[in-house]
Amino acid sequence: MAAPSSFESQIYRSLPEIERADAIVNRISTAIALGLLNVGERLPAETALSEMFGVGGSTLREALTELRTRGTVETRRGRSGGSFVVGHPRPDAGTMRAWFLATSIPEIRDIGEEHAAIATATVRLACERAESHDFERLQALARALGDAASPEVRAAADSRFHIQLALAARSPRLTNAEIRLQQETVQQLWTPLAVPFDPATATAEHLGLVRAIAQDQPGTAQALVQEHIRRNVFHLIDTKLTLDYAQSHRSG
Repeated sequence: MAAPSSFESQIYRSLPEIERADAIVNRISTAIALGLLNVGERLPAETALSEMFGVGGSTLREALTELRTRGTVETRRGRSGGSFVVGHPRPDAGTMRAWFLATSIPEIRDIGEEHAAIATATVRLACERAESHDFERLQALARALGDAASPEVRAAADSRFHIQLALAARSPRLTNAEIRLQQETVQQLWTPLAVPFDPATATAEHLGLVRAIAQDQPGTAQALVQEHIRRNVFHLIDTKLTLDYAQSHRSG
């Protein structure tokens, strides 16, 4: 079996002992939601997946059955068959609402401050280390956000752009941090619980970042990414305040 790619080592690493089938479902669903696995992409063969996850065949088949039930994976037979990603997982509105009600404004700001610190270092290093194929890939991912037709597809495109920025910085630790931060808030950012987030503005900001990095302008890139994350944080806070207000009136 070929050595796993950096994404595969994140997605298909060994699992804890408890609830392994559920852990596989969550791991693959999260990878799809973050754009690490794309619609149309084939998962590794079942024998390879079992080995990478460190589980038996029955546990893996249980997980794949659940993913098929959710409509995110389809298994095809024949020589060109296998398990393929066919849809994005839809975040549960109740779970998203509960997150906003339980997360304080200082906590949201703290997430944004950490993200700004990671992203500022990322774009500075990307200016130094990115190559021409990175710019082409980043431009394509930025435009994919503008073309996305649903909140869950926008979330995946947004997340994948920021993770690709970290890959362009050639820093595995920054990439891992970016994946964790995207997992924490990207679904909340795009779930239309209150005022919908504007994909056109986000796309324009992404393209501006690509231009600044391609032109080796680290100061401009850092200022742009800080403003981009600040706007994201404001949207999360605005959504929280709207939901808090609605909750207080239902309880009153």
